[in-house]
Amino acid sequence: MPEKLLAVVTGASSGIGAMFARKLAGRGYDLLVIARREDRLRQLAEDLTSEFGVSVDILVSDLATDDGRTAVAERIRHTPNFGLLVNNAGFGTMGMFQQADLEPEERMHRLHVLATLSLSHAALQNLAARQDSSGKTGIINVSSVAAFSQSPSNISYCATKTWISSFTEGLAIELRALGSRTKVQALCPGFTYSEFHDRLGIDRGPIPKPLWMTADFVVEQSLRGFDRGRLFVIPGWRYRLLVVFLKATPATLMRRISILAVRRYRRSKTG
Repeated sequence: MPEKLLAVVTGASSGIGAMFARKLAGRGYDLLVIARREDRLRQLAEDLTSEFGVSVDILVSDLATDDGRTAVAERIRHTPNFGLLVNNAGFGTMGMFQQADLEPEERMHRLHVLATLSLSHAALQNLAARQDSSGKTGIINVSSVAAFSQSPSNISYCATKTWISSFTEGLAIELRALGSRTKVQALCPGFTYSEFHDRLGIDRGPIPKPLWMTADFVVEQSLRGFDRGRLFVIPGWRYRLLVVFLKATPATLMRRISILAVRRYRRSKTG
């Protein structure tokens, strides 16, 4: 009996990451789940092992640090049955950049950019050496609809997610040129029920309910897209229409809209 493929999921302690772990366990992957919260990882591992009968290892690691990235990359690079990497770990910040504490901004760039870069490199080196032809191997990088625009008070998040999408597209072009069957995907969700917005302190009330999606829906759309070899997956028809609008709107007009929105918001806070 062939050895099960291993799926590596970062940021697996909650939300989209935890749902990826669950869905991939249901598809028969063994798992390596990675996050900073050991208690959450242990509970997730127990639940998935009991429910699906798969092997689940945990790795407590901070991917925003050099040591954390190196340890995970080496684990991926040298795991014989490695099959799929989900680069999901991430977070956001709010506030004008010039007024913000720089440390969280730097941490975000290290996590979104350097961790995605390092782990993707290790994953592709592993898969290229084995020349897997199952069609089940590859990388899913969790980007965002924020990658298609720029938003004052959120510029590092938009910028790093734009990098993730561009980087993933570049990988797809290279792999196709090399004749590889390894798949890559940029998953670009919108507002998703998770702890992400809770940690930011964002009130969900002003955001229309139809714009909110469940992690279950987002991950299911991602994996269906992965099966079909889709490079960009934008869950939800409303967000797909939004992206079409953003791409069709001249950049100068989008900048003016953003500036006016920020000025209106600042007036509402001071008035």
